[in-house]
Amino acid sequence: MEIELVPPSEPLDWARGGWLCPPVRAEEGPGGELIVEPAAESDFWRRTSYGFVHDNGPALLAPLPVGSAMEVSFRLDLTGQFDQAGALVRVDERTWTKAGVEMSDGELQLGAVVTREFSDWSVAPVPEWSSRQVTVRVSRAGDALTVRARVDDEPWRLVRLAPLDPAAEATAGPFCCAPVRAGLTVVFTGWRQGPADTALHPEH
Repeated sequence: MEIELVPPSEPLDWARGGWLCPPVRAEEGPGGELIVEPAAESDFWRRTSYGFVHDNGPALLAPLPVGSAMEVSFRLDLTGQFDQAGALVRVDERTWTKAGVEMSDGELQLGAVVTREFSDWSVAPVPEWSSRQVTVRVSRAGDALTVRARVDDEPWRLVRLAPLDPAAEATAGPFCCAPVRAGLTVVFTGWRQGPADTALHPEH
């Protein structure tokens, strides 16, 4: 049984957000989409396994209060190692979650990185999503952040359930990174906000 989610009722204008680490280029396209080019060697990661801290990816962020959900949509066209795009939820440089699609070892991967001083990473292959529209949904309710994603109008997939302090002030929005190359361009096609998910699982 597919879970039913309340569609976000408020489209967000790109001007509603503020840039964390401005990109090389960000411009509005003829259809209202946002075209973003991140700098080479841009990424979000903190310590685990690799030993480094990267906190320089471009992200367009707006408030994500408790009781709200946000959706970010983009056209999936990633070709370089670790090219990535999706939604970032940020409290500070030590507490954040990024979720979306990343090119890893030659294959498109749907996944999330949850960081609380140290980053973790989980992925699942989605080669069939190539060249289609992906939507990432982050929903904040109580002490939890629920991350879902889908391609086109297919059913939502649960990507991650992560803790998020209900007292924390968080922002969220579209992000993209190009850790190993220059020239990546990501076309974001939508940014919406609405009420948080009412359930984690479908009712039986």
